[in-house]
Amino acid sequence: MTRSRRARAIRGLITGLAVSVLLPLGASAAPITPGTTTAVGQADLTTTTTPPAADPLAPAGAVAAKPYMGWSSYSMEVYSPLGGKWITAAQIKAQSDAMHKKLQPFGYEYINIDAAWNDGIDAYGRPTPSKTLYPNGFQEVIDHVHKNGQKIGIYSIPGISDAVLKANLPIYGAPGCTTGNLAKEPKQQGDYWGFGWRIDMDNPCAQKYIDSIADLFASWGIDFLKFDSVTPGSGKNDLSLDARDEVAGWSKALTRHKIWFELSWALDIRYADYWKSVANGWRVDWDVECYCTNEALTAWPNISRLFPKVADWWRHGGPGGWNDLDSLNVGNGTMDGLTKDERRTAATLWAVSAAPFYVGNDMTKLDQYGLDLLTNREVIAVNQAGRPAQPVSTKTNRQVWYSLNADSSYTVALFNLGTTEANMTANFADLGLDGSASVRDLWANKNLGDFKTGYTAQVVPPHGARLFKVTPQKKASIRVNDDDLRAQYDGEWQRNGNKEVAAVSEPLTVKVTDTGTATPPPANNAGVRTVTLNNDDAQINYTGSWSRSTGRGMGDYQDDVQYTEANGDAFTHTFVGTGVDYYTETHESQGEVEIYIDGELKQTVDTHQAEGRGVQQKVFSISDLPNGTHTIRGVKKSGQFMLVDKLDVRQISLLNPSAVAFDKLSPADVTVEMARDSSELASIAKAGTALVKGTDYTVAGRNITLKKEYLAKLATGDSALDFTFRGDYRDDIHSTTANGASVSFTFRGTSVEWITAKAPDQGNADIFVDGKLVQRVNLQNAERTTLQRVFAKSDLKDANHTLRIVKVSGDVLRSDQLRYTIAK
Repeated sequence: MTRSRRARAIRGLITGLAVSVLLPLGASAAPITPGTTTAVGQADLTTTTTPPAADPLAPAGAVAAKPYMGWSSYSMEVYSPLGGKWITAAQIKAQSDAMHKKLQPFGYEYINIDAAWNDGIDAYGRPTPSKTLYPNGFQEVIDHVHKNGQKIGIYSIPGISDAVLKANLPIYGAPGCTTGNLAKEPKQQGDYWGFGWRIDMDNPCAQKYIDSIADLFASWGIDFLKFDSVTPGSGKNDLSLDARDEVAGWSKALTRHKIWFELSWALDIRYADYWKSVANGWRVDWDVECYCTNEALTAWPNISRLFPKVADWWRHGGPGGWNDLDSLNVGNGTMDGLTKDERRTAATLWAVSAAPFYVGNDMTKLDQYGLDLLTNREVIAVNQAGRPAQPVSTKTNRQVWYSLNADSSYTVALFNLGTTEANMTANFADLGLDGSASVRDLWANKNLGDFKTGYTAQVVPPHGARLFKVTPQKKASIRVNDDDLRAQYDGEWQRNGNKEVAAVSEPLTVKVTDTGTATPPPANNAGVRTVTLNNDDAQINYTGSWSRSTGRGMGDYQDDVQYTEANGDAFTHTFVGTGVDYYTETHESQGEVEIYIDGELKQTVDTHQAEGRGVQQKVFSISDLPNGTHTIRGVKKSGQFMLVDKLDVRQISLLNPSAVAFDKLSPADVTVEMARDSSELASIAKAGTALVKGTDYTVAGRNITLKKEYLAKLATGDSALDFTFRGDYRDDIHSTTANGASVSFTFRGTSVEWITAKAPDQGNADIFVDGKLVQRVNLQNAERTTLQRVFAKSDLKDANHTLRIVKVSGDVLRSDQLRYTIAK
């Protein structure tokens, strides 16, 4: 059974379709009038005769200053489903008591009840709690949780059912409004599973209906609502399903009561700014559960597949709204489905991602190792600091992730996603730290010492992780990227938007002969060039349970392929260019593969072939990307196997010609023209050894002259010289076209620099330090250049300072990097 079908079956089993706007299975759809009760639920209307007083609108993010910590019922519900009766009042209270004793002293406070809390509606179409699960009333459970000093959450989905529409019930507190005309016409499916119809939010009664339910929840004392099956997302990103208007309606209704609003699942990243404007959290991927009934809560592939997702989403999390990775199931080794190393890796990822830190285990049965993971105060502090980490690179399975904290320390995590143990190094320069630093192991709660340029962790096990605090020492300098949370933007700004320049390396082929006659070089392909990566290229990152098959003799590129059998396994490759092609095999054993570009689902390709076998089949191609940094990700969706044979990447050529000839018996200098300003050339190297400027080559304008004395040392045949061009810091920038727009940054240090781009379309910017105008800088330049130090101020007092940059003129202002020096 596929994940989506199985999830639907289990959700239906547990909920009985008893979501907030749906009648339960088997319930009567006959009209219900005020004063009567539903066939299921037996609602007592005497408790809701007057609407609760509405609180004033809460400030944005007021309930989500930090990621929440707590427990969710869903993992246990699908681990041991008992006909929808697992999550009883007694069991919820037992979980609350266990949290109160074991986890609450460490910050855990939410008890969230997923599907199965309700089984009917009242005379106004509002959900009623199950009297079977809560024989003494749901309020008794809520009060028990609150008495323990905790908060309580429940679950709902978008849409309205046929039954509620046909019942045409009056809407509470809204004279003249009924439920019968709330569906959007013509009718559209409202949720992923097809339980109900989309609500017409242009109908004023629709908002009043949602308000009435939110008011009811608030009157009970509900603190949290998980809104499931939200689209675009939840497996439907093509806008055939779109719940955004309903999400906005629920956001408005819940904000009045300061109820945390969480969206689920696999939200479409194209609408990240929208989700941030309406919610306090959003699930970034599919369920973490493996649906391994009575065997395990989750599995390693469901953890490892999150890394590329978090790499896409990390910059969208922050105070007010957080990237949700689903339940953290690491509390009991007999049910987690993970090894001890994998359990700690999961806890580390959740912590450094500033993801909501909520467990899915039975808290009455936590083992000691699980308790140690969940109650390490230094690790919890990392999570609660709310500084989502980013990867140095995703081009390897041995990844370094980091975040810069407000006190200028770094949180650094090392993740070994590979299958063998390894020594792993965090180079300080990769973090943006120039100088020495002290290192503390946060899992071991132990200081490790002072280090000059980096720290190497010995023997990180496969699927293992290490977590450190790196504290810069005196006189160290810190480079801060434009998308750091401490950079505050005022006015209309955008990230990149094809205004960035990426670092890139391009080979120049040198054909060396010794015939006495210069050989004409190969045909010049300056303009666009194609780079082919075989499936085993180190720059392609595989998550999940992949293997390599060699010597197949079937016509594969380089006679090998990478393959997996597990749905959800993925490959990822980050490249600089304008296009990419995915080649694989087509066969009866293959199925569908989802292809994402920069986190956006572009196409679901079908690699199934009923008869025969297709080799080196180009099943996906895109060519219209803006020249810059992009990521392709392919995710196995169905079939027995998914294969990767090769990737073709198209790049803009920066060298003209792209191949040259040199004859040792007729030696002469060779000149190559660059398509970038010569100041952007970072290096020329052969097999990692840099050529010496002035000796091996010279630069004049855009022309590079390779000296014959150097070329004569090359062996006959084809040699490759790698030309590396720098780009904007971390290949991204923020830009604005609005005069008066500004960016501010607060730091503690004794000096500060602004390093950014210069370009023909730029003008002037004013620089303020601690509120005083200190300089107007001119950012205009005949060529687009990167990493230009345009402002510097030293001899500041060792105190907190604020740098503010304001656009004055020009078509655009780009902001790239800030650099400051901590106290001497």
